[in-house]
Amino acid sequence: MADNKKPAPAPKAAPAAKAPAPAAKPAVGATATHATGATTAGHTTGATTAGHTTGATTGGHTTTATAGGAKTTTTTGTKTTNNPAGAGGARSTTQPTTAGGRGPAGTPAPRTTGLAHTAGGPPPGHMPTGSHEVRTAHGDVIRTRPNGSRADVHVAGRNMDIHHGLNGNRRISVERADHSRVFAERGGRGYVQHPYRYGGREYGRRTYYDHGRYYDHYYGRHYYHGEYVDVYAPARFYSVGFYGWAYNPWAAPISYSWGWGAAPWYGYYGAYFTPYPVYPSAAFWLTDYLFSVSLQAAYAAAAANAEANAIAASNPPPPLSPDVKQMVADEVKSQLALENAEAAANAQNQASDPASSSIERMLSDGKPHVFIAGGDLDLVDANGQECPISQGDVIEVPSAPAPDATAATALVVASKGGKECARSTNVNVAFTDLQDMQNHLRETIDAGMGDLQAKQGKGGLPAAPPSATTPPVASAITAAAPPPDTNASAEIAEQSKAADQAEQEVASAAPVTPGPSDQTEVAAAPITRTGPPATIALGQTIDQVTGSFGQPLSVRDLGTKKVYVYKDMKVTFKAGKVTDIE
Repeated sequence: MADNKKPAPAPKAAPAAKAPAPAAKPAVGATATHATGATTAGHTTGATTAGHTTGATTGGHTTTATAGGAKTTTTTGTKTTNNPAGAGGARSTTQPTTAGGRGPAGTPAPRTTGLAHTAGGPPPGHMPTGSHEVRTAHGDVIRTRPNGSRADVHVAGRNMDIHHGLNGNRRISVERADHSRVFAERGGRGYVQHPYRYGGREYGRRTYYDHGRYYDHYYGRHYYHGEYVDVYAPARFYSVGFYGWAYNPWAAPISYSWGWGAAPWYGYYGAYFTPYPVYPSAAFWLTDYLFSVSLQAAYAAAAANAEANAIAASNPPPPLSPDVKQMVADEVKSQLALENAEAAANAQNQASDPASSSIERMLSDGKPHVFIAGGDLDLVDANGQECPISQGDVIEVPSAPAPDATAATALVVASKGGKECARSTNVNVAFTDLQDMQNHLRETIDAGMGDLQAKQGKGGLPAAPPSATTPPVASAITAAAPPPDTNASAEIAEQSKAADQAEQEVASAAPVTPGPSDQTEVAAAPITRTGPPATIALGQTIDQVTGSFGQPLSVRDLGTKKVYVYKDMKVTFKAGKVTDIE
């Protein structure tokens, strides 16, 4: 029995993670983009890319037209370059802001003038081919996909960004006047973040709400590649002995029964994920813990999407390869070493440096790195096509981004299939989203470490030495944090309701662009027909109507329905089919 095993000898200390060379601080007046990305899932020598070229997709050719005070931009093509050092591309237009992301005397940082990046959407400068962007006279922006569906909305008056994911999810991010942030998504999940300062740096305390459960995480703010990223900061640290026991090999490999056999999520993803048969160290145990948490979240999200379920069932994904799992296990070990170094600093009442804890350190060591998705994310591939990834998918960033890159160039190395980005697809990933993936890794590892310490010596796990069983201590940054937001669920629900109203207001004020083409006029040219007259009937699809009557003069997107306005009639569509003709 595992409970009768003798404690292992004191482990060697985990090596400290090396910090990167100091990055240049943004000068006052430097151009910056205020990041609003978030993750919610879980809170959310390996293979190389030899033989693959990593494509960097630039913004492509755009055409612009103005109508009724609104500006319309159409992306009509993309350009792909082989750029091993990272993706370049044009930056989004921004306003000057001071270092730290705040304006003079603590005023809110100026927002970007367009859709720089919305949580879950494509990175700036890498819009899908055929997408259309409409800007109203009030500064609001709507981006639609080539099929006319709404993708992103920026509501200037509310400081609100909305992203409609390819999987049907909607993400809402609002930064309020006091610099607090509300993030909401489908199902009432989300968080409220309140900023504070400690040791001369800005931090944020997030109160997450998910199906009746509250929990908190902390994040440091770090300037990287022209924008601010939120970097996970542990709320507690374990002893040096525990990090060493988790980092170093155990005395002998052990078998472990997770109890997943009858779980629906495990049966659903059985072709994709197989746990290790034995565990030589905690890093491998934590790797399977990480995948299990991610895939459980992916299964819960897919359960609400019948179309995704059907597609995935008919197209089983290739399994996670041993090489990819080894790369993830290596990242787990690296994060254990990082947190061990942070724990040593915390013991001296020093806060960890976000530069050393963020993706900046990872992407500056000259090695490829893998990231596991902790939430839904829509990406753009090297051909300008949009595709999603979700919890449990894995991407690899093979090298450091170029100094002027606005996104990381990555390769999908593991995909759950269906409508998601296929394995070996080259994609561009926003730095805020990449940081969220690292946050998801660290948050899940910390949760797994808590389980590991509680279960050591049981169920087949080896017994930890006494030095590894002492309780964790609080991080120094938590003492200065504001209290948890006990009203978070109501604030999340309020912003979701406000987003419904805001989208209707913006849609009614903005003309809608024609279909994907090189046109610069909002109204379509007249169509000359021969043969029998065109007919329209209830139940016809949008393609059938536009095939007979051409593109409308305008489209009113009212959320649950769309109204196509022609010269002598109005056609209402619900769920893509005609329901009314006026």
